[in-house]
Amino acid sequence: MSKSTSLTTEDIKKYNRRLWKLLIGGMVFFAIFIVLIGFGIFGEIPSFRAIEHPKSNEATEVLSEDGKILGTYFVKNRSNVNYSQLSPNVVNALIATEDIRFRSHSGIDFKRTFTIFAYALMGKKQGGSTITQQLALNLFSEEGRQKNYLKRIIQKFQEWVIAVKLERNYTKEEIITMYLNTVDFGNQAFGIKSAARVYFNTTPDKLTIPQAAVLVGIQRGVTRYSPTKNPERSQTRRNTVMALMVQENYMTQQEFDLAKDKPLNLQFRAATNYEGIAPYFRAVLKSEVRKILEERSITKNGIPYDLDRDGLKITTTINYDMQVYAEQAQKEYMKVLQAQFTRSWKGRNPFKGMEMQIEQGVKRSDRYKALKSEGKTDDEITEDFNTPSKLTIFTWKGNIDTLMKPIDSVKYYKLLLRNAMMAMDPKTGHIKAWVGGINFEHFKYDQVKMGMRQVGSTAKPFTYTVAIENGMSPCLTVPNVPVTISNPGSPDWTPRSSGTLPGSITLQKALAYSQNYIAAYLMQQVGATAVANEIKKMGITSDVPVVPSIALGSFDASIFDMVGAYGIFANKGAWTQPTYILKIEDKNGVVLYDSKPVIKVVLNEEVAYVMTRMLRGVVTGGTGYRLIGKYGITAPTGGKTGTTQNNSDGWFMSITPDLVAGVWTGCEDRAFHFTSTRDGEGANSALPIYAGFMKRVYANPNLKISKADFEPPAGGVSIVYDCNQYFAPEQTTPELDKKLGF
Repeated sequence: MSKSTSLTTEDIKKYNRRLWKLLIGGMVFFAIFIVLIGFGIFGEIPSFRAIEHPKSNEATEVLSEDGKILGTYFVKNRSNVNYSQLSPNVVNALIATEDIRFRSHSGIDFKRTFTIFAYALMGKKQGGSTITQQLALNLFSEEGRQKNYLKRIIQKFQEWVIAVKLERNYTKEEIITMYLNTVDFGNQAFGIKSAARVYFNTTPDKLTIPQAAVLVGIQRGVTRYSPTKNPERSQTRRNTVMALMVQENYMTQQEFDLAKDKPLNLQFRAATNYEGIAPYFRAVLKSEVRKILEERSITKNGIPYDLDRDGLKITTTINYDMQVYAEQAQKEYMKVLQAQFTRSWKGRNPFKGMEMQIEQGVKRSDRYKALKSEGKTDDEITEDFNTPSKLTIFTWKGNIDTLMKPIDSVKYYKLLLRNAMMAMDPKTGHIKAWVGGINFEHFKYDQVKMGMRQVGSTAKPFTYTVAIENGMSPCLTVPNVPVTISNPGSPDWTPRSSGTLPGSITLQKALAYSQNYIAAYLMQQVGATAVANEIKKMGITSDVPVVPSIALGSFDASIFDMVGAYGIFANKGAWTQPTYILKIEDKNGVVLYDSKPVIKVVLNEEVAYVMTRMLRGVVTGGTGYRLIGKYGITAPTGGKTGTTQNNSDGWFMSITPDLVAGVWTGCEDRAFHFTSTRDGEGANSALPIYAGFMKRVYANPNLKISKADFEPPAGGVSIVYDCNQYFAPEQTTPELDKKLGF
């Protein structure tokens, strides 16, 4: 008789006990494993504090006074948004594609997890991470997704732990916002805000369904589905995302049918630190912000702020529209002016006798510095500069790729005109527009604040101001003849003629027509020391030598300082420090710094007002008349043109009650210049850019730039500036003549 193979009741109970022990033991082991992961035994797990303040390289945003983004500073081009700033299309596309049960699970979708295991047994791959788990990986894994299988398993469980923490401490809206703020969209676009700007030149709240589908589709593979590198694949992936949205009722079948064959319609703008408007301004601003934070010991828990990583918000005084207008005006006119400049040298050799300047240009170039760092000899560098190479050069028609000897590119750039401009509200000192050069990609040097150039006749009003302070009237008549001034320790000084008007003329007319002899006469009356002191008092920070020639602007100054000085005339005698930072905030909106105005009364209000009348005369009947006659700017405006020796620099300074501006034009090297004053004078090389700017400004009523005239002092003006009154019979008494210096 054979043994029975049937199991007894006792055997079954024993088997069940073992099974339960194994199951409970496995659960206990798994629980201990998860606890150990939570304690960071298998790798650091972020604390709740870290979850509240996740580490991420977040771009610092530079904002205009009206809250628009001028540009960013970044290592990773990331700027955060709030949930309210997201288009529902982005949220819906993401949920439909990545995590359809996002709103119902608690960070881990176990149903989906078991589905993944089933697919894996069949040899198929399918993504199993929820949006919350993906966020956990993005925020707290410096190395990204592990490639080692065992390490990836541990990392996966770490994601579970962090995902649960995230779900416990954040709402679903906060989690999806954090996710969209941290993901990489390729092309240096990190986060949905940067991606919307880089690919479609828009903001996240305005993304359409197809645009949102393109961006969400990139998450399957940043390179593989890149709209710029693989547009056809990106379009296919976009349609897949939209089809999933149809399944989840986030779009209709009709909407899908209309959209699926449409092109991507990218408006791609590569992400660079100089992308956006006002790049010269932002470069200067970055240095200034670092200086402020350092000098005031403003830190992040003792650690200096990193402008490229810490997501600060810097609100500036720049007006977005005015900045755009200034850049447009420059580009519009400089094309015309460069053509004039090029024609003026036709048939001539501009490089004759300029060997030293060309050599300096070579040695200042990035190419020379790179070759030197490679250990090349001078002969090897010379050979390199005389060997044709593929170069990208700047032109006013856009960048051109060409084959050119590097030495020829140096010469080309020597003959390329540069230009800069700044505009400021004289009452507040707030700088509204800042154009530091013609193209930041090619020429990084800022000519507004960093650059110093000879100011020429734009300095004449400073001497006239001292004369008015000393009791002279704009109607004082002076013989327009050569004046020689003794200059202790140096030869006597006699200014060159400036197209002298014959006979005797009033100071008003002399300034209007920029007469050198009259400026020299006034210098002789008031002295170089008084004028130099006045110039420094008016905010010029560069060196101003105490010599007679400063009456004609022989000293160098920046546009920044000159605009500040001219602001005194428009602001009733008060110098308001030019300012371009309103406040600096950290990523959480805590104000780290806000600016306070610095104001100094420099001139008597009557003197300042009389100077506005004299500067108005320059525009209504002098060297600045083309502002009215050619460009139709009829609003009350004071101004002064300036042209330096050999036509190397052209200036135009302008004042209105609400806006003061300065424009400069010239070559990088003063040795290269216009061949004629007709082309090189400030009235032709600088004034038209101001005109183009102001025409746009006045056409925009939202800017609220008044066309009113300057207000006279409330107590009246004792200085006679109306020459009809001045020359009236009852005014021409011997006593008055004696008082006024006749």
